[in-house]
Amino acid sequence: MEQLKATLNQLIEQLNEPELFRERLETLISVYPFNEYEFVISTLLGADILSLDEYYDLRDAYLDRNLYLYLFEISAPRNFGEQWAQGHLKTLIPDLQRPSKKVDPDYSGQYDFWLETAVGPIRIEVKASRAVDFDSDEPLYVKALSINSSKRFDMNFQQVKPRYCDVFIWIGVWRDKIRYWVLSSDEMANNRYYSVGQHRGNLGEGQLHLKDDNIKDFEKYEVTALDLRDAVLAAFGRQTKRAEGANDAI
Repeated sequence: MEQLKATLNQLIEQLNEPELFRERLETLISVYPFNEYEFVISTLLGADILSLDEYYDLRDAYLDRNLYLYLFEISAPRNFGEQWAQGHLKTLIPDLQRPSKKVDPDYSGQYDFWLETAVGPIRIEVKASRAVDFDSDEPLYVKALSINSSKRFDMNFQQVKPRYCDVFIWIGVWRDKIRYWVLSSDEMANNRYYSVGQHRGNLGEGQLHLKDDNIKDFEKYEVTALDLRDAVLAAFGRQTKRAEGANDAI
C-alpha cells in the first residue's frame, strides 16, 4: 500500500492544481465501491496523466505485491486458522483425512489431520498466523506486512499440545508470500522458544512466538509447498528414530 500511495502522490503532483485536489481528497466521502483510490485514479486518467496501459501495469504490480492480502480481511481467528488454513493444506496434501474415532479410537479433537502412510498413521496439528506490523493498531489488512519488510512482527502459535500429535505444520502468511515449517512434536516441545502453561490448569499446553528476531532459527524446518508431504514423513521419521533410541537406552 505504501508503494501504491507513493506512486499516486507523484502523479498527483502533475495535476494543474495538486493542492486543491488534495484538499478535496481530505473531505471526500467514500461509499463502496467508490473510494479514495477510485477517485484518484479516475482523475489521473481523465487528466491524461495516467494512461490506460499504465493503469493496468500499476494494478498488476499491486496485485503481485498483495496476492494474499485478502487473507488479512478474515477477522475471526477461527475462520482463518480452521477454515482457510486447514482447507489450504488439504489442497496441498490431498490424502490428509479429518480424524475420527473410526481411524483413531482415542480421538477427541486433539489434532487436525490424520495421514495414512507406509510407515504408519501420522497425527498432524496445523498452526497458522499472519505477519502484521507489531507496532500498529490499524486493522489487519492495513498493517499486513510484505516478506521484505523490516518491521517487527509476532506470530503467536497458541494452544500447542505436543503430546497429542506427531507432527506440526506451521503456516505463516505475508501479504505477498506464504511460508511453511514442519516440526516433529518433540522438536516443538523441546524448542527453546516454546513456553508451557499458556492457560492456568491446561497441562501440556503452551505457545510459541515466531518473530522477526527469531525466525532465522527455524530455517532448517522451512519447506516449500510442494515438499510438505515429504517433510511430514521426514519429521515423523526423526520422531520415531529418537523414540527408538530412547527405548534402546533404557
